[in-house]
Amino acid sequence: MEPIETKKQYQEYVNQKSPNSPILKNCFNSFWVGGLICAIGQIILEFCKYRNIELSLSNTIVSVILIFISAFLTGLNIFNKIGKFAGAGSLVPITGFANSIVSPAMEYKSEGYVMGVGAKMFTVAGPVLVYGISASILVGIIYLIFNTQAITLV
Repeated sequence: MEPIETKKQYQEYVNQKSPNSPILKNCFNSFWVGGLICAIGQIILEFCKYRNIELSLSNTIVSVILIFISAFLTGLNIFNKIGKFAGAGSLVPITGFANSIVSPAMEYKSEGYVMGVGAKMFTVAGPVLVYGISASILVGIIYLIFNTQAITLV
């Protein structure tokens, strides 16, 4: 066990060297950037409604456009700057998922398209995709079982 004096000295040293994070400023930036991303999605959705596009298709269009914009800005190294400024405000909406796929691909493109981009693209998002697909298959099977029983009972 280390002496208490050493732990206190170490903690004082850490407090001196690590800068304090401006929590309120970070929360505010995260809030308004995340809100702006959602507002852009809402504008796209309202435009789809204006064009008399069905709601389920409109939701898909909004998701695809936001994912494309995020991937495109990640490729231009702009989304990473937005992420540093806004934190979770830019990463929590669907745009963060696109960024998590494109960033490793951009980082490893020097290793080639197959072993670099192809192999590393899903390092971060891969487990999310596996879980999401597995969960959707499981829910689909459960729905099929209960829906089939409801049909045979009627």
